[in-house]
Amino acid sequence: MTLVKVGRIGRPHGVRGEQVLDSCDLSPLELHAIRAFTWRGRAGAERLLTLHTARPAHDRTLVHFNGIANREQASELTLGELWADDALLPDPGPGVAYAYQLVGLRVVEADGRELGTIADVVTTGANPIYVVRGERELLVPVIPDVVKRVDLAGRVVTVALPAGLEEL
Repeated sequence: MTLVKVGRIGRPHGVRGEQVLDSCDLSPLELHAIRAFTWRGRAGAERLLTLHTARPAHDRTLVHFNGIANREQASELTLGELWADDALLPDPGPGVAYAYQLVGLRVVEADGRELGTIADVVTTGANPIYVVRGERELLVPVIPDVVKRVDLAGRVVTVALPAGLEEL
């Protein structure tokens, strides 16, 4: 079993133990299909959690776990990370990958020049950004004009960097 981060627990919502789930690409239905999660706190603590409910609320997802009955209990989980077995994650679909699948992939220019490896995928309001670490750190926008090919099996991403990006 390989655990992957699926989100971060935010602040409590209301008084009955619900919490905001931040930085999660899964829908409430997909979260319900997984049900079993591992919570990891900032100080290294771990706790197994079973999802009771997940529901959309405007532009966020609210989650409630079994055994978390009030705001005080929920606040103990705040700012912890939510992890799940990667085998339980739904198939993201053709031509799509989860961020955790991209971390560690080599990044090369179309001419074969090695730029480094993906260290992180940052979500922004416009488009994701690959944080590529090599000789120097590059912030590569994930847009069709820049990211030309993602080969998960070959563990390589081919890009065409816009003029001047390496000088930033």
